[in-house]
Amino acid sequence: MCGIVGYIGNRSAIPVLMDGLKKLEYRGYDSAGVAYINGNGLEIKKTKGRIEDLHKILPFPLPECKIGVGHTRWATHGEPSDRNAHPHACGGVVVVHNGIIENYQQLRSRLTSEGHEFSSETDTEVIPRLISSHMEKGNTFEESMKKAVSDLRGSYALGIMSGNCPGKLFAIRNGSPLVIGVGQNEYFFASDIPAFLQFTNKFIFLEDGQICMLSRDDITVENLGPNGSSKKARQSSGAKVVEISWTPEMAEKDGFDYFMLKEMYEQPRTVRDTMSEWLDNPPKMLDSLGLTPKMVLGLRRLHIAACGTSYHAGLVAKYIIEALAHIPVDVEIASEFRYRDQLIDKNNLFISITQSGETADTLAAQREASKKGAFTLSICNVVGSTASREADSVLYTRAGPEIGVASTKAFTAQLAALCLIAIALGMKRGRLIAAEAETLINQLKKMPSLIEKALASGKHVKDIVGRIKGSRSMLYLGRGINYPIALEGALKLKEISYIHAEGYPAGEMKHGPIALIERGLPVVVIAPMDNLFEKTLSNIEEVKARGGKVIVVTDEPGLRTKADEVIEVPPAHPALSPFLNVIPLQLMAFWSGVLNGTDVDKPRNLAKSVTVE
Repeated sequence: MCGIVGYIGNRSAIPVLMDGLKKLEYRGYDSAGVAYINGNGLEIKKTKGRIEDLHKILPFPLPECKIGVGHTRWATHGEPSDRNAHPHACGGVVVVHNGIIENYQQLRSRLTSEGHEFSSETDTEVIPRLISSHMEKGNTFEESMKKAVSDLRGSYALGIMSGNCPGKLFAIRNGSPLVIGVGQNEYFFASDIPAFLQFTNKFIFLEDGQICMLSRDDITVENLGPNGSSKKARQSSGAKVVEISWTPEMAEKDGFDYFMLKEMYEQPRTVRDTMSEWLDNPPKMLDSLGLTPKMVLGLRRLHIAACGTSYHAGLVAKYIIEALAHIPVDVEIASEFRYRDQLIDKNNLFISITQSGETADTLAAQREASKKGAFTLSICNVVGSTASREADSVLYTRAGPEIGVASTKAFTAQLAALCLIAIALGMKRGRLIAAEAETLINQLKKMPSLIEKALASGKHVKDIVGRIKGSRSMLYLGRGINYPIALEGALKLKEISYIHAEGYPAGEMKHGPIALIERGLPVVVIAPMDNLFEKTLSNIEEVKARGGKVIVVTDEPGLRTKADEVIEVPPAHPALSPFLNVIPLQLMAFWSGVLNGTDVDKPRNLAKSVTVE
């Protein structure tokens, strides 16, 4: 979950690296560092803290150099400190690393017995020391690097540079994301696309077990074999270069004070862009995804696996798909899915939902489903990501880069993609009548403008948050399809403001959660005018009777007499109400964080993409 960058070319390397690290700071922000080669040889600058702290320790004026690597850290092994910050070095070899070396303790013991003295608590430090150890035995730098990698177990994306090979950078991937940026007589590597989007929109996505050698003139990619052997996979002239449609502006704040705020207000566009290609003919989308009529009619069960916010999108999809297509749907947290003997076969459809396409647990679940014969479909936001490459098919969300750690626009884009799938399956299986399909499609076409209206409640939500400031716990209640939205609202509040929150099905109140209610406790109730409205009213009365402070999200103005606070959203088809009901909950979490003084874009202990188990 750390971020790594590398550059070689004709520009001044340090500003390029620092800008890339700033773009990747959402991946980790407890320490940062850079290494570069200039006229004085190899130099390393690193420190505990954020990118601005690294800026303060850089020499002035900046050294003239054309090659370097950088790192922003999310700690796994060893506390945040100067000595645990990357890059790590030994014998003129410098390494930056994202991932976890699972056998580092054994390697550390081996190297210690050889006389190596470690200066950090990290798993990463074994890597440059392994390379140096192999060099001491008479191997060249490149041979030693490949032999060292063959000793490693775990997931890793590595950036390696050496004073012994000053005209080259090396990037190695095994289980952690790594992309190569292709420019004009310059090359980049990074953990994620936004790092160098201002310099190029052309990327090569490394595959597991590959090493890329970058020089000013060219790049070469090889497949790493056992014991340090390698076989050329491709050169830049024949590499699969993917052109990304994202613009540099998409990765900037564009006048907003926070990425999260900008991304919330981008949701009308991202929902529209995700749906636009297929909304007029959803069944055609299934054909393009490789789901033949025979497969669709023969589906016996659908499995969804995801993590965090994407998991909540999957829970919403369960309600919609079962209602419209009459297919049983199992939704499971990906980290649990992979450790059970799943009852999956070729008559099942497996859907993974992942913003980054690199979430370790989701990838593992997708691979398990594929082994068992299921057709795998990934709903993903990043073209060329691991999930999109490994799945049988992929349906891309069109959210653009999401920089804020707490997901907002990716969630509603995922809902859009899942609604398209539900409608398409219902139509193809003959379970969704034409009139109902037309109603849903027309409502989805209006959804971007309805989301805009829901976002207009931002000032009102801020005022409500100001009135409940100081609360250290909150309860979120929802029924039916909006129960997952209660879960999502509670998750957002926890992520952004560090306030304890729980999401519950409102019908479960009497089975335990009602014990939490005391005078003044804020309770957020999602209460759309649907077939469960009267049941939800009863839950509101239960909360009020015990002194709770009721905040209602609803499309029914009449609830003003029942609640302490009311946030109105536009009315929508019951199956589509989650699009609108989640908006005030996102805003509530955002303003709770801002008013409590937290860093809403980079909340503590969290990273954007969880690429290690």
